Amino acid sequence: MKKLPLILLLLLLLNSCYTVQVNYDYERKANFEAYKTYDYYSDMDTGLSALDTRRLLNAMDAEMKAKGFELSANPDFLIDIKSDEFREAQNSNVGIGMGGTGRTLGGGVSVGIPLGNNRLSRQIIIEFVDENKMGLFWQAVSESAYNPNSKPETREAQFQKIVSKVLEAYPPKQ
Repeated sequence: MKKLPLILLLLLLLNSCYTVQVNYDYERKANFEAYKTYDYYSDMDTGLSALDTRRLLNAMDAEMKAKGFELSANPDFLIDIKSDEFREAQNSNVGIGMGGTGRTLGGGVSVGIPLGNNRLSRQIIIEFVDENKMGLFWQAVSESAYNPNSKPETREAQFQKIVSKVLEAYPPKQ
């Protein structure tokens, strides 16, 4: 019985460590080796605050530079970023079971009780677009936990984590 609080604490910690999930898509005919320079759309509406947009773009620039790309006024491709916040509903369920062996019959009922509030998540879509040749050629859709009350340092670290996870699969292995 003394272990119950420890187990609950562990479950809460695991629940709060919601990782960044990313789905990728790309144009199979794209020549990813040809893309060396990039820039952002000038009219990009990220859906983030101005401060969060700056944090995200700084993280993107650092990661792109580490991958050998150069920010340019005459780029090979443009980057478009969009985001959206949404609430994930907590699951609760009821299960009923029956079973038995021989002459004995047993049954049980279980009820799932959600702990905490609905989780607030953020989806960030990053698209690489070659406007001169094939249009959209690479896309990453990330989803991660979001706390609107987090400190600036926490937000910055979260954006760095998201960008790192998003760009780890660029260029795709064909």
